[in-house]
Amino acid sequence: MARKGYHHGNLKQALIDATIQLIEQKGPTGFTMSEAAKLAGVSAAAPYRHFEGREALIAEVAREGFGMFGDLMEFAYAKGNTPLAALESTGRAYQAFAKKHSGHYIAMFESGVAINSDPDLAAVANRALGVLVRACEELIKDLPAHRRPPATMVSQHIWAMSHGVVELFARGEPGQRSPFSPEDLMESGLGIYLRGLGVLPNDD
Repeated sequence: MARKGYHHGNLKQALIDATIQLIEQKGPTGFTMSEAAKLAGVSAAAPYRHFEGREALIAEVAREGFGMFGDLMEFAYAKGNTPLAALESTGRAYQAFAKKHSGHYIAMFESGVAINSDPDLAAVANRALGVLVRACEELIKDLPAHRRPPATMVSQHIWAMSHGVVELFARGEPGQRSPFSPEDLMESGLGIYLRGLGVLPNDD
């Protein structure tokens, strides 16, 4: 179903919504500015009132996505009443966001958008991903200093695991053939990782 097109005073958001739909359908490099304009219900020249080109449109989708993602991660983190529960909650939020907002997720993490080239985009991205760093800081703070890796490194390990599960098993093939759900894969992988760090006790 097509998204609602342009209405007076809402050109920018109409173009963003059209771009999200095209990313979901064709990927971040599979469409043109004129296609985004057509889907939004405006002339081919109209997008250039707000955006220099397709990359700028995708960057704006990423910026919007990181804002939504950051709000969700903050909410999930606050729900955890222990450091482990907070980390698990943010992990579930990551998976849920990737499924529900795939167009945003692709723009954020798979489009090649240069996050640090735009201060506003960098700020909103760092806020979102900083929630995971905070969760990891709380989780590993009681480990002995000689066995405690930097929280940023731990967060990047967990982020890489989350992204891998999303890419391979949460969206389309080959996930449809997997005998395990993405949630089970992430939970078990996180448990193995945290036991290796010494945060969780090893099962006897």
